[in-house]
Amino acid sequence: MPATHILSLDQGTTSSRAILFDQKGRIRQMAQKEFHQYYPQPGSVEHDPEEIWSSQYGVMAEVLAKANITANDIAAIGITNQRETAIVWERTGGKPIYNAIVWQDRRTAGFCDQLKSRGLSPLIREKTGLVIDAYFSASKLKWILDEVPGARARAEKGELAFGTVDTWLVWKLTGGKLHITDTTNASRTMLFNIHSGQWDDELLRLFDIPAAILPEVRSSSEIYGHTASIMAPASPGIPIAGIAGDQQAALFGQLCTQPGMVKNTYGTGCFLLMNTGTSAVNSNNQLVTTIAWTRDGRTEYALEGSIFIAGAVVQWLRDGLHFIRNSQEVEALAASVEGTDGVYMVPAFAGLGAPHWNPYARGSLFGMTRGTTQAHIARAALDSIAYQTYDVLKAMEADSGIVLKELRVDGGATANDLLMQFQSDILGVPVVRPTVTETTALGAAYLAGLGTGYWSSVEDIGRQWAEDRRFEPAMPAEKTQPLLHGWQRAVKAAIAWTGTI
Repeated sequence: MPATHILSLDQGTTSSRAILFDQKGRIRQMAQKEFHQYYPQPGSVEHDPEEIWSSQYGVMAEVLAKANITANDIAAIGITNQRETAIVWERTGGKPIYNAIVWQDRRTAGFCDQLKSRGLSPLIREKTGLVIDAYFSASKLKWILDEVPGARARAEKGELAFGTVDTWLVWKLTGGKLHITDTTNASRTMLFNIHSGQWDDELLRLFDIPAAILPEVRSSSEIYGHTASIMAPASPGIPIAGIAGDQQAALFGQLCTQPGMVKNTYGTGCFLLMNTGTSAVNSNNQLVTTIAWTRDGRTEYALEGSIFIAGAVVQWLRDGLHFIRNSQEVEALAASVEGTDGVYMVPAFAGLGAPHWNPYARGSLFGMTRGTTQAHIARAALDSIAYQTYDVLKAMEADSGIVLKELRVDGGATANDLLMQFQSDILGVPVVRPTVTETTALGAAYLAGLGTGYWSSVEDIGRQWAEDRRFEPAMPAEKTQPLLHGWQRAVKAAIAWTGTI
């Protein structure tokens, strides 16, 4: 009997998930387990790598049991993961030498500031497509080698292995036989030249990283190897055949496979990616240039913009202001008024992300009068998500020279029809919500299935993609332009309040 399912491992920042997909791209079963977050000091965030593995292995076993199938029914495994998180472990025995330093961790910000002060930003942007920031993996790896006693000497002898979370999972799944990553995750380390497709010697010297510690870089869709007996004792093992960082996986899961196609994931924040094809587009508008995926010897690129606060603003209305009891209530509250009545919210609770990149900005409300109600503030909060998305997408259009035709959306906030309609109105293009919104896991499944022939081509899976609802712009330009002008004034005022302009 042929294997009937693809198993997608979605290893996120707060939980590990396993999702089974069938040949039509439908979810057949799902399991999820949260794991502990460690905050050893302000600005530091860590995970226990062994707990990442145990939680991921646990949900793999659980999803097979819930579906009443065995490992022999799995055609391939695809992996998608929290990006930039750094792990170092012993090649003999596989024991981590320190906790995973998470992408959110800021302990190396001072070192990154030193690199900027040395005028290295243009060099690093040219090679990696990235801005110098503690967000990316290189400075985290350097910190572990510098701070863990004996680590650097052991790394130079080839005794240690470094990897992002995908690398760690593949190592564990294969019993230590494979030390690999894919181009999407490598492109987030600040050590990888996205043009040559190689670890960059100049960057390794800059960060003082021994090449011996680095994984082999492979494509995003191929058979890398098979699981060890821990997964399937009575079989040759399941092929591991797809790897992509979470946001690139979501881009592929949304089937944004042509230049100019854009997806936006509406979660705690927003992550927008635009496919730019085989061209690595340099950003003049504070966006990141990254590898979208590599398949069949062909690397495609994307522009990426990060918005720090999106769905989190609704959580604030719920938990901070107690306007609502649960997040779902915000739509009805906001819809109870015709508009914001001139109120604007700039939700810069953690500063402003792309394209402004102002870490000193703070959340602000403008335009309130004695007639302002909870409903007006709730409406302004939802509108702010759409306005921030507009700003990033206009930066993408300016950088790429590609005019947006439609926006594909996923994430929890896409269930809010009021927000999705306003997003379409402000952008002036359709906003499309798919029937399967677990697009991160689906993208990893597609890459694995293509790598094994479970699906024959992108055109094959393209026929499966189906929209749940398409929101068409319904607001005339003479109404949207004043709204956008008001938003731009509010952002400028929030930045002016910091005294940084």
